Amino acid sequence: CTAEACNLSDNHERFEAQGYRILGVSADSAKRQSNFKNKYNFPYPLLADEDKTVINAFGVWGPKKFMGREYDGIHRVTFVIDADGVIEDVITKVKTKDHTSQIL
Repeated sequence: CTAEACNLSDNHERFEAQGYRILGVSADSAKRQSNFKNKYNFPYPLLADEDKTVINAFGVWGPKKFMGREYDGIHRVTFVIDADGVIEDVITKVKTKDHTSQIL
């Protein structure tokens, strides 16, 4: 999460120059989101979706596997949405350290 968020932050001006706006969404609390944003000085908002309204609406919550363990969690997915609210692209294989080039 940190590598991806920092990659987007490092390239924030490139996104802005091309008309993109970045919004991060997590099921973490508003306090955790605020602490994370402040720690790394992210120039874009992070939405605390504790009740998973947005997360469920976009279908990114569900079973995951990590180190042989199965659990429910948020899937790392990027949605590119145009100014009219239409989804233009969905990136499901996010390269955390080079995500900017995937989007642009």
